[in-house]
Amino acid sequence: MASSSDGRQQNLFQKLKPICVPLLEKSQLTPVNVPTVLRLLSDLENTLHHESDLQLSASLASYVFYPISTILRRNALAQVPDRVLEQVLKVLAILCDSWWWDCELEVWTQLFMLCSSILGDLEGKGKNKSDETRQAAAMCLLALTRERDDSKTPSGAAERLFSTRIASLRSHTQSVKFIPVLGQTIDYLLTTSKSRHRPLQHVSLRLLDVIVRVYAPNGLVASVLPGVISTMSRVALGTQESTGRASGDIVAGALLVMQNTVVISIGDAACIADGAVRSLVDLEDLVHLNRPPSPTKDTATAPYLITRTPSWVQASASQLHIALNALTPLVYHPTAAALTALVNMAKEVLSTTSLTLPQSQPLLLSWLLSLSNSSYPRVADAACTSLLHVLTGSPTNVRQVLLQTLMHISKECMNSLPISIASQADARIEHIAGHVEAICHLAMSTSDLPKTIGLSSISDTLHYILGPGGGIEKWGWTLLSVLQFKPSPVSINPVSTSQLLEGNPNAVGGITFPEVTLKNVLSGSATDSLSRMFRALGRASGDHCLYAVEWFVKLGLHSKSNVAVSALWCAVRLLEGVSSIPLTGDGFQNQGVTSYSKHLEKFIRSLTREVAELWTVEPADPSTSPLEVREDDEPLPRTEVVKGVKAIRLTLDIAEPRPPTTPTANDQMLLHRTFSLQLLALGAGILQARFTGLLIHVIYPVLHSIVSPNHHCSLSGMAALAFIANATSYASPGSLLLSHFDYALDGVSRRLNRRWFDVDATKVLAALVRLVGSDIVEKAGDVVEECFDRLDEYHGYEVIVEGLMEVIGEVIKAIETDEPHVHDEVAEDHSQLVRDLQPLFEWIVHRNDAPLEYDDTDYGPAPHEAWGDLKHGGQDEPRTVEREEDSAEPVLTSAQSLTKQMVSRSIHFLTYGSPVVRARILSLLTSATLVMPDSALLPSIHQAWPFILNRLNDQELFVVSAAAELIEALASHVGNFMGRRIWDDIWPRFHSILKKLEVADGQSALARRGYGAVGTESAYTTSHRLYRSIIKTMTAAVNGVYMQDAAGWDVILAFRRFLHHGAHAELQMRARELYTALSKGNEDAVWLALMATSGRLTGDATFLKEVRWDIDENILLLLNK
Repeated sequence: MASSSDGRQQNLFQKLKPICVPLLEKSQLTPVNVPTVLRLLSDLENTLHHESDLQLSASLASYVFYPISTILRRNALAQVPDRVLEQVLKVLAILCDSWWWDCELEVWTQLFMLCSSILGDLEGKGKNKSDETRQAAAMCLLALTRERDDSKTPSGAAERLFSTRIASLRSHTQSVKFIPVLGQTIDYLLTTSKSRHRPLQHVSLRLLDVIVRVYAPNGLVASVLPGVISTMSRVALGTQESTGRASGDIVAGALLVMQNTVVISIGDAACIADGAVRSLVDLEDLVHLNRPPSPTKDTATAPYLITRTPSWVQASASQLHIALNALTPLVYHPTAAALTALVNMAKEVLSTTSLTLPQSQPLLLSWLLSLSNSSYPRVADAACTSLLHVLTGSPTNVRQVLLQTLMHISKECMNSLPISIASQADARIEHIAGHVEAICHLAMSTSDLPKTIGLSSISDTLHYILGPGGGIEKWGWTLLSVLQFKPSPVSINPVSTSQLLEGNPNAVGGITFPEVTLKNVLSGSATDSLSRMFRALGRASGDHCLYAVEWFVKLGLHSKSNVAVSALWCAVRLLEGVSSIPLTGDGFQNQGVTSYSKHLEKFIRSLTREVAELWTVEPADPSTSPLEVREDDEPLPRTEVVKGVKAIRLTLDIAEPRPPTTPTANDQMLLHRTFSLQLLALGAGILQARFTGLLIHVIYPVLHSIVSPNHHCSLSGMAALAFIANATSYASPGSLLLSHFDYALDGVSRRLNRRWFDVDATKVLAALVRLVGSDIVEKAGDVVEECFDRLDEYHGYEVIVEGLMEVIGEVIKAIETDEPHVHDEVAEDHSQLVRDLQPLFEWIVHRNDAPLEYDDTDYGPAPHEAWGDLKHGGQDEPRTVEREEDSAEPVLTSAQSLTKQMVSRSIHFLTYGSPVVRARILSLLTSATLVMPDSALLPSIHQAWPFILNRLNDQELFVVSAAAELIEALASHVGNFMGRRIWDDIWPRFHSILKKLEVADGQSALARRGYGAVGTESAYTTSHRLYRSIIKTMTAAVNGVYMQDAAGWDVILAFRRFLHHGAHAELQMRARELYTALSKGNEDAVWLALMATSGRLTGDATFLKEVRWDIDENILLLLNK
């Protein structure tokens, strides 16, 4: 191996010789040979760089160094061009990497001084070299001073060569003669560390760290402490940067220099050694407490080195605390490198300066607490690890001081939080909440450690803050006085209330509780930080915080002020922490089966019953007894009399100033219900399957919230129902309600009696039916019986009757979904259509033939059938039986029987005073048409037919539309029954309605604009639905009922305007279907009417022409069919 290395050395020598010899010849620099020297230096650098993995021998390194040193000796350093000097320094940097191991101290010293002088002012005239040249000098100096390890020791060298070499260099640099050089070099590096040239700034910080940590004596580091801290603070904060912030690697380098400087200069070990402070570790130290501290080593130093004394430590500590406090903004630096460096600095300074920097301990701990909540996982993990290391790895006396500091921080945070909220300082709120959250995480991290370490005091502090020791009374009232909530102006939820009510099973997983906003907090991140803080408190305290939960709940349930809402919010957040069940995000989906303490489960059962009782107490009317609003919330508007000219406002604002708004009492009541629902949901999450016994109290409050007209409250009820269903292991809310349908129906029944009456109970029952869906058929009998019992009792109250009819309508819709349809679309009636003209032709041929002779003789009684058929008269009996069986009524299913009962008991409500009830009854009959057989349906329809006809003349258009939809369903499914009713009773009324609607659309703001426009723009208006029902009814009548020519002609003329291209697309499609059906009966009449309307016919048919209707496009579609 040695021979191989020698061979490479020889080959390298052969490559270097053609470069070094000419370079030596041109060592005297002139303007003529500078380019040649630059080329040779560049070749020399490339050659050495190519063989950088080869350890140069001492002779070869001296050979290369000789021409370089000759250039530096023969030319004044100030006269050497920057480019040449830069190349020289680059070559020296490569050379020193190998030469560092055996370079003579004199040569090492000269190179050190050379590089140092280039970094600074060469001649003291303020003429510095270029940034690139100084960067090369710094790189060369770094190659001279950087630490190596034994793994890179040259082959054949002595053992522990690195330790010997670094000790020799350190002894040399700490000599009295070399210390001034070190001091001047540090001063130069402090200047270059502020350079805008990033590579120079970066290598200067690396050099400062190496020199301070390895080569500078402790006394010199203490001497330069003020200058280093001041300069590094400005570098780290980026005060000279155009962006106002330094990059992450620069901040990390500056903080590392500060860290090592502080630890070496004012660390506990150095100050104890100089007798500046005294360490109290055991009882023997207490014996000598009154004696002045004595140094443990000789403190005789050079005049420019500082001797540490108590007064110096005190003065330096106060100044250093100010500098450290100025670095607090770095906690919010956007780069992970800077934050990690800040964590390391705080950790080292905390560990090594507990005696010398006691006033900085809270500041450094606050850094670590804040950074433990960083969004960078690497930074957060490093901060948490550093906190644990500082607390567990420190001596007992230091640990106790740090623990007391943590306890003081936690108490101060809880006491100062209300002040920050009241002043709307969002950044301060996040800072305080983050500290409390970090302390809670620290308490949970140390719960598994032995109690002998003494870290249990962190948990004890949290227990005191939340427990019965009086801690919560100190900060609870003040905090609740500034926490004022209001519903979020925008509720973003992937699922709407209607989707859940329609029984969409895929909608359950995406339901979340709507967000709320704090009045005194401007940003959502500050509100989230408060939520996380309370969850962390609950998680860290466990069952010990149930006292605080109970305290907040009592205030929330029994107080009538705005404090009640804030108290319930705090209770919910604490319970989220105790149970580890978040109500936001995935919620219970990611929670497994968790066991809780019996104390917590007993508390939750009691809490659930107490919260559910809120819905059994008569709610106060917000208009008569609103929630109390404190006078200090918002200034009330003043009533004053102003005379004279209106005063001019001394402001540039264009808009008039508006007084701030106060949350209304109605909003506070809704928020109170929202947070109560969250408590119920958390109870289900904690008890899980054991919560089913409490559903008898919970189901009605949840359903009552779902039917609330307020979207925020309705969405909260929907989220609570989905959460409870998931927590109790039901596939969907519908399955939960179906399994406990008796509980829900009992809750509604108890609120529909005279002792306790709730107007919204009918809405709750309708929502219950809608949520259960088609499975309600099994329980529908109880629902219908309950509804009709209440109708008999409260038939004089329109609101109640409307609600109960809505419930019955939901039941019939569920039956319609579950029960198969007994009617199909009526087939077209072709009995009156002529398919063959042959009989006509035969009649024309024989119309003048003589009539056949007719025998009018009376022969008496005679059989009218063949004699043979009379012999088998008994065979007709089975046919008679079959006819009787066919004429017998079919057996009704339970759903059909229930529908028949609902129809028969609801018909008389067709004349009820409320138009809503009349419309609901008509809709009920429409749905029943598809479910009930003819024998059960038609008698009721026949009985109600006069009332149905009267509804076509109703004053309310939506009632007329509902009647038209019923007639459409009857014509489509029982056309034989409708028969002449369509043409005798319905069509004249439809004709009149069409004329009235045409006049009404001309005066409607929703009508289509333009010449000859028909109908409205929207397909959801009542007139549009009425048009659609009329057209579909007439289409079914034309297909299923024989139509006379006169009536058919009226129909053809009445519906022409719906073929106009300005009509709604759906109406055009329905009109084409109608005219297609009309064409099958009288194609010529349809062709004549449409052609004449479009103006394509002349003569007697011109009176049918309508210029305002453009129907050509639809005519082509009809003719193509």
